[in-house]
Amino acid sequence: MRAAYLFPLLAAMVTHHTAAGGADEMAPYPVADAGFVRMVFRVPEVENEADRRVEIIVGRTLMVDCNRVWFGGDLEQRVAQGWGYPYFVLPRAVGPASTRMACPPGEEKTEAFVQVQGRGFIQPYNSRLPIVTYVPEGFSVRYRIWAAGDDIGHAEAR
Repeated sequence: MRAAYLFPLLAAMVTHHTAAGGADEMAPYPVADAGFVRMVFRVPEVENEADRRVEIIVGRTLMVDCNRVWFGGDLEQRVAQGWGYPYFVLPRAVGPASTRMACPPGEEKTEAFVQVQGRGFIQPYNSRLPIVTYVPEGFSVRYRIWAAGDDIGHAEAR
């Protein structure tokens, strides 16, 4: 009797997961709140995912001068209710802030992707699930994959 109870639940879970990344794979994740955008990407399957990390890069394209410019904010990990799948939310981005150096006379402003800096942007690598991130409107998401090298250092006892 217990197995009969679990089978429909398991069938529903399998039905909503598609390896190809279709619309059904978004079913576990909430719709974006007003003022936010849901951004999604997948990382490729690799042999040893434990040796990799994903850097979620959130930012906005702005016109900048010679100064270093950034936004501040922390990326929060949340869990899709009833599914246990992680997703990420940038509840707010503060700024932009910048250094205040004097730029060379006549230097034109240029268009640049200005990144949000804070905690929570480096996450474990997982090719089995999409990486779902909610960011304020006007911001976009890029990503970088970090891989461990073969060189491993050794500490000394002192």
